[in-house]
Amino acid sequence: MESSIHPLAKKTVIYYLMTTSTMLILMMIFGVIMLLNQGELIHITPIWFYKIMTAHGIGMVGIAALGGTAIMWYFLSKYIKLNPTIFSMNFTLSLVGVVFILIAIFGFDFSDAWTFLYPLPAQSAQFYGIVGPLLFLFGVLILGIGYLIMYMYLAKRLIKEYGGLGKSLGWDYIFRGKKGYGPPAAVVATTMVIITNSTAIIAGAIVIIGSIINLLNPAIRMDPMLAKHLTYAFGHIFCNATIYMAVIAVYEVLAKYTKRPWKSNKAFLIAWNASTLFTLMIYTHHLLMDFAVPTWMLIIGQVFSYANGLPVMVVTAYGALMIVYRSGIKWDVASSLLFLAMFGWVAGAIPAIIDATIVVNHVMHNTKWVPGHFHTYMGMGVIAMILGFMYYFNKTEGSIKHNRFDTFSISLYFTFFIGIVGSFLYAGSISTPRRWAEHMPDWVLSDQVGAISGIFVVLATTLITVRFFTGLKSLEKPT
Repeated sequence: MESSIHPLAKKTVIYYLMTTSTMLILMMIFGVIMLLNQGELIHITPIWFYKIMTAHGIGMVGIAALGGTAIMWYFLSKYIKLNPTIFSMNFTLSLVGVVFILIAIFGFDFSDAWTFLYPLPAQSAQFYGIVGPLLFLFGVLILGIGYLIMYMYLAKRLIKEYGGLGKSLGWDYIFRGKKGYGPPAAVVATTMVIITNSTAIIAGAIVIIGSIINLLNPAIRMDPMLAKHLTYAFGHIFCNATIYMAVIAVYEVLAKYTKRPWKSNKAFLIAWNASTLFTLMIYTHHLLMDFAVPTWMLIIGQVFSYANGLPVMVVTAYGALMIVYRSGIKWDVASSLLFLAMFGWVAGAIPAIIDATIVVNHVMHNTKWVPGHFHTYMGMGVIAMILGFMYYFNKTEGSIKHNRFDTFSISLYFTFFIGIVGSFLYAGSISTPRRWAEHMPDWVLSDQVGAISGIFVVLATTLITVRFFTGLKSLEKPT
């Protein structure tokens, strides 16, 4: 049976989406500034470049998580009664964490990138003081605590409703021969995110607390390799979780538009279970250049990075094609963006799989090839899903209607986003390094192409966001 979302939760969804869309534009502007600087079209100091890079990196992942959470909570509320206070609490702690992070970066010159790799915070403190690193680390920790509390609450509700997380992942249908279809796709995806991202946040909390202790008492140290493992387990899984939350919109919205339910058949459930396991393992492809890492772990990083690109992505992309085929679907902003997001997800996985090959990774991993793959599946995948959901929310809860202006915005967004990721991938293919404030002359042209494309993407995103804010006026007031 379907239940309706609580009025307070609906209002909080609006806060999530307003914050996400506004911060998205700001983070995109940061990205364009970096490209303009690398392309020698403007000049900023290296310290400002790395401060902007730090804010852009962690900010983009943060807003993707916020938007994905809004999608997950909104649709999960159709199947399970949820307490909106937990939803609001996560939003509040996220804002507190963001404020801490921004003050650390722009008030105290913290510029160690989102990775905050140990012992960089302690080394940074020697130049700019201890306040910046502490604020940044506490900000990330507060963010993580908010999400961990929310995931524990959702796990409790799923266990009560389905009798265990195994059952909400469809184990009865996979292993015990239960007939029919498994739990709704929103329930399966949420369960997967709870398991993987809770693990990631705990790993992140361990290394963050260790770094904080090291800042306060330098005599207490961590093993740098262990710290790197924990950091990338946290960061990579958290980034992956954003798309697994956002993809719920694809399942729910396309099913509604085509009037064809997205059924959790056995193949679908096996795919999500496989991805649950693989997602916990594949962060090791970030350590393929670390010779001290055991060989068996590097092999796992390569093999399962290949494997992880197949289960959910293929099932979802194929399912999207099949559910739309000859359905007579009416295309608008929501359906178009969510369908095109499947292209972004698939296209982004291809260069990621190439980079996960050890012999390629040794040459390509520290080049712009990696931001190329990441921006493909993030910008044309996750963010496209969130923007599509923003329109769907206004249309479902209000009375907004599609027009030619919307079609223009979508076309502008995807056309020039291809320009951004194309410039990144080309730059990576000629060994342009990532995270460098200044570039050699041979690298500048690709930076300029990316910068110009980025300006148009910012314009398209602004148009879509203005449309969203305008559409909020048509929403019914909560009772």
